[in-house]
Amino acid sequence: MTGDAGMAVVEMAVHGRWSPHLGQQVSAALRMCLAGPPTPIVVALHDLDDPAGASLSFWLALWRQARLDTVPVHVAFSVASTTVLSRRLRYLRGPQPRVYSTVAEARAAFAARRYRTDRLQAWLEPRPASVEAARTLVTRACDDWDRPKLLQDACLIASELATNAVEHARTDFIVTVARSDTRLHLSIHDCVSRFPAASELRLADQPAELGERGRGLRLVHATAAVWGAVPTRDGKVVWAAVA
Repeated sequence: MTGDAGMAVVEMAVHGRWSPHLGQQVSAALRMCLAGPPTPIVVALHDLDDPAGASLSFWLALWRQARLDTVPVHVAFSVASTTVLSRRLRYLRGPQPRVYSTVAEARAAFAARRYRTDRLQAWLEPRPASVEAARTLVTRACDDWDRPKLLQDACLIASELATNAVEHARTDFIVTVARSDTRLHLSIHDCVSRFPAASELRLADQPAELGERGRGLRLVHATAAVWGAVPTRDGKVVWAAVA
């Protein structure tokens, strides 16, 4: 999976021979996407080995699941027009997913249709004052969208994620705040591709002194309804949802 800086589109590329096991991996990735910000998903099937189009029913079920989720998510497919799977996806009776020949076409179509929730965004420098700027953006979002009950938790998470970007990534970073029906979604994109190590993630369930490294992950883990990270072409996005 690959996101963009503001989590406006997520691309999921599927590689390998079609099998139930591959389907399970795709389903797990989709669950992670649906738990995060309500972002359109482009599923790229160019490297899927399925000459007979046997996976058709799976992709249709995935598309319907995203549409019927608590917060509906738009899913489109990118697949070469010469394949059997492409023809079967394109010529269905009744409601059908959008199918494009390239990922770029799908991305452009989503941008043109503006399948986005309301969102606020700021580009910040890696300096201490940017942590306060991230909190200010969250405060503005909660005021504009009448979400006062989410303000305290959202500001705490924004502070910890922005502090991590300032102290550890040390690159410019983009803060995005978006809303869905029931949640406030925060994400921070920096230009360092390193994800938290497994040992750091395990620390999230353990108590910590305030000055100890890993404190931010512990607080995010304890406060957010759900959180995660997605690679981008130039770094990563760490996101969290508050409900």
